[in-house]
Amino acid sequence: MGRAFAQSRKARLGTEWLCEYVFRPAAHVVVVVLARLQVPPPAVVLAATATGLGAAVELGRGQFVLSALLVQLKTVLDNADGQLARMTGQVTDFGRYLDSECDLLVNAALFAAVGWRAGSPVAAAAGFIVLTAVLSVNFNLERLARGVPATSDSSVLGRVYSLLYGWQDALVERFVEHRLRGADDGARRAYHDSTTVGILANMGMSTQLAVLGLCIAVGHPRYFVIVAFATLTLVAALFARRELLVNVDREVVLEHR
Repeated sequence: MGRAFAQSRKARLGTEWLCEYVFRPAAHVVVVVLARLQVPPPAVVLAATATGLGAAVELGRGQFVLSALLVQLKTVLDNADGQLARMTGQVTDFGRYLDSECDLLVNAALFAAVGWRAGSPVAAAAGFIVLTAVLSVNFNLERLARGVPATSDSSVLGRVYSLLYGWQDALVERFVEHRLRGADDGARRAYHDSTTVGILANMGMSTQLAVLGLCIAVGHPRYFVIVAFATLTLVAALFARRELLVNVDREVVLEHR
């Protein structure tokens, strides 16, 4: 079982602690059962999506505890689909696109429910945009640190992915390449430092939804909008720190020339 659990691990440079030590082990229990039943990973993606949409509906109805529990169940299933795909050798672009697009749909529904309950649709919409940006930066900077190119294809889901996420991937990639234009290897290593990647990893989807669930459970889902803006501030601080690291490295190089 330990080997199967290790096989289901997603290759990442940073560790999202809550996901790694809470949600992934919980998801693995589900994965073992689903693998024996030969359930395809896309079916798990759809189950996670239905659960997330159910959480949004219950939040809109004011059923806070039930909604919070459904959000956490959605996270477990969201981890389970990828773990199942990796453990059974069924990783596909179709599954990746479907998962990403369904996640965006669920997040939009949850923030719509937050706006409905709080009577602040504009603030909720802003929170959704901010959370999407933070998750995009997290994904893309880790991807660039590993040197993995952005990909999409001409399938229907691939085109939808390009429409929803492609411009985000390209924007972050162009910013990083522009910032590192002419930089030496030392400056590039400094820019993709493990501390930044590690901190960003803990702003991932599992952690974000766990915090959202907590805000819902205590009856104040609108607090998560504040959390979303707080994480954006932290991302900005990390970018400022990275700029200092790159600048210092360049100054050291110039001094030794």
